[in-house]
Amino acid sequence: MDLRLPPSIHVLERNWLSSNNVFLSGPDGTALIDSGYVTHAPQTLALLRHLLAGRPLDRLLNTHLHSDHCGGNAALQAAYACHTAIPAFDADKVARWDEDALSFRATGQQCPCFGFDGVLAPGDVLLLGGLRWQVLAAPGHDPHALLMFCAEEGVLVSGDALWQDGFGVIFPELAGEPGFEEVGATLDLIASLAPRVVIPGHGPVFGDVGAALRRARGRLDYLAADPSRNARNAVKVLLKFLLLERGTIALASLPGLLGSIPLVERVRTHVLGLEADALAAWAADALVRAGAARIVGEHLLDL
Repeated sequence: MDLRLPPSIHVLERNWLSSNNVFLSGPDGTALIDSGYVTHAPQTLALLRHLLAGRPLDRLLNTHLHSDHCGGNAALQAAYACHTAIPAFDADKVARWDEDALSFRATGQQCPCFGFDGVLAPGDVLLLGGLRWQVLAAPGHDPHALLMFCAEEGVLVSGDALWQDGFGVIFPELAGEPGFEEVGATLDLIASLAPRVVIPGHGPVFGDVGAALRRARGRLDYLAADPSRNARNAVKVLLKFLLLERGTIALASLPGLLGSIPLVERVRTHVLGLEADALAAWAADALVRAGAARIVGEHLLDL
């Protein structure tokens, strides 16, 4: 399997709290795709300084504006005054800094205010790392998410539209908007591109894209067959995110903590119909069964 990347591309694989960062350097300057979560901003800056080796960061781009992909934007802008480009359909929300519309408040996550200098839209062509990249729409996980594809090298930057074993939570469905069909259409688009190698928003760079697409379609079919499955997955993922951020959470505080997250509360009342205590107990148990957490005494601990 050929996982070779052009020498102008360097992938910083992070964990599930921060997205991967894609660093590109060429005659067009330096660029970073996605900036990670705010609590990892010092680490992001340190990793980037090493790659830049004294050069400036010229450009910052975001595949989509979830907090784990843009939470480091403000820190990078402060350090480098880099030209920042965001998905075009989110520009108005960022311009007025509407944390509700941007999902930060709805998911109970942090993101310092940042600005932007330009926008990215499907059909745009970018020169990054001396390579030509097509910008393509990737709705589903986020309605305004984007892919970046270099046909010459067969390299796809997929954000959370495709991972080696799945894709990101289908958030639009949780807000009463369509998402399952959009995920399917995005997977079809990726298949039509036939990328040689994929740089995902989380997890390792991978090839054998056909196998990854089959797994993703199987996952999509499973979730679409019963929307409560997508809802439960979202609660589990959002709790794991909080656990990654905090390291430990008192079990007694879980019902109130989950209840303070508007998206979780909407799912609990409108989709799952569970009491707050029951949802908290289920979510903690689900993480333990998945090997993503453990319970020690009265606390849920990250693994």
